[in-house]
This record gives sequence, C-alpha cells and structure tokens, in this order.
Amino acid sequence: MGLQLKFNIILAACFVVGLAVSSVLFYQVSKSEAIEQLQSQIDVMRSQALSVRKYTSDEIQPLLADQSAVQFLPQSIPSFSAQTVFRNFRASFPDFFYKEAALNPTNPADLAKDWEVDIIEMLRKNPNVERDIRIRDTPAGAFYTVTYPLVIRNKDCLICHSTPEAAPASMVALYGNKNGFGWKLGETIGAQIFSVPMSIASNKIWRSFGLFLGITSFIFLVLIVLLDILLYRMVIQPVRAMASTAEQVSLGEADVAEYEYKSPDEIGSLSKSFNRMRRSLDSALKMLETA
Repeated sequence: MGLQLKFNIILAACFVVGLAVSSVLFYQVSKSEAIEQLQSQIDVMRSQALSVRKYTSDEIQPLLADQSAVQFLPQSIPSFSAQTVFRNFRASFPDFFYKEAALNPTNPADLAKDWEVDIIEMLRKNPNVERDIRIRDTPAGAFYTVTYPLVIRNKDCLICHSTPEAAPASMVALYGNKNGFGWKLGETIGAQIFSVPMSIASNKIWRSFGLFLGITSFIFLVLIVLLDILLYRMVIQPVRAMASTAEQVSLGEADVAEYEYKSPDEIGSLSKSFNRMRRSLDSALKMLETA
C-alpha cells in the first residue's frame, strides 16, 4: 500500500467521522430552527385571530346590538368571526388549522372532540399552563399543534353564557337552552387550537441537510485532490527519484547523476543528506580500490 493511498484512507476516515458528528449537530440545529419557524407561523395566525376577535368585540358587536336583540347574528360573536375569517384563509393554505373548541359551547360546531377534550381538560386542571405544544400523528401526516386556553376574563361574556334566562332570547331561539350555559368568571371553557403540518419543517430540514452534505462533500473532494497533488509533487515524486537513484547505485551504476531536490523543507534536507552519503560512499570505495 503506497503512501498516497494511506494518506487518502486516513483523510477519508477523518472526513467520515467529522461528517457524522457535524451532520448530527447540523440536523439538531436545523430541526430547532424549523420548529421555531412553525411556532412563528402559529404566532402570526393567533395574532390575526385575536385581532379579528377584538375588532368584532369593539366595533361590530355594538353596531349589531339592536338588531341582535330581534334576530341573533353569529357574525357579532368574536369566536365565530375569527373562525370564519380563518376558513377564508384556508382557501390559500388548506393544511393550516384553527379551531376554538369548547367542552360546553353554544354553537355545536365548536364542540371539542377526541384529543381536543383531553387537552382542554389538562388546561383546566393546570391553570398556570399558558400553552400546550405537541406533535400529533394523523392519517394526513404529523402536525405541530399549539393550544392556548380560552379563559372567561370579561364578565360581559356571562350575559350570554350564565343562564338561559339571562341570555338574549334571540340567541336561545337560535341555539336552544341546553348548551353554552353555566360558564363562570375565570373558568377555562375551551381552547384555541392551531395546527400546521410538520412536513413544512421536514422539507426544510432535508433541503438544508442535503445542501450541507453536498457542499461539505464537494469541499472535501477539492481538498483531497489539492492535497494529493501537493503530496505527489512535494513528497512522493522526490522520494521516488531518490529511491530510483539509490537502487541504481546499489546495482553498481556509479555514473548515475545525483538527484537534488531544491527545497528548504525536510525533503530537500533529505536529498542533500542522501547526496552527501553517496559522495562519502564513492570516496570510501575509491580508497578501498587504491589500497
């Protein structure tokens, strides 16, 4: 096995080990950044939902108050408005989800189902939890889901949700007197649930990872080619020339020209030492011949 091959094997082994370690670190960093991006998207979605809720509560609800007394208009309810606006948003982003789920909602469409119930119950038992983050596996793929508790903080909400007798008659006529009542101030009655597909993060991670591997491998190949060229010209070629000269001299070819590698490095020093040794050997042989 030649010196150049040994050198390449050592370099390749170091590259593989280094690539493995750096790949693990790069993957973890990329995953963390991708998750942060998903969270950022959810933060934007939630800000939009809260803005729609506030606008509906501050601007739309007062305008429709008189009309709602005669005919209840769901459009005046912040939750209904926020979810309706988001349904329009989903026309462009069908894989994004937003729901305001409740255990005892006025609108049956807002009733919590399956895993939503478990999350809301957890938030009810842990009032200090500001949000719940989890990755859910579904038939449509994995989803990054963030849930925020819906807590009754405004006593005006109890006008519609304390008892059927206190609620607007038009609302009771539309939704009935069975659901959406008995809420209490400070109670967690439901949750805002946002979900975005993990495929967004996964695709970004693998694109970045593939780019990282490609660039790293290309740089390694360029380096190993350059190092091979330098190794051949600065080490292997002069050593082979000295070895060839030494072999010819050992076979009795005394008229072989000296090989001198002019360089201030170790190979140059070896070349000078080799030539001095040869001249000393020639002198010793001549002394023996004349003795």
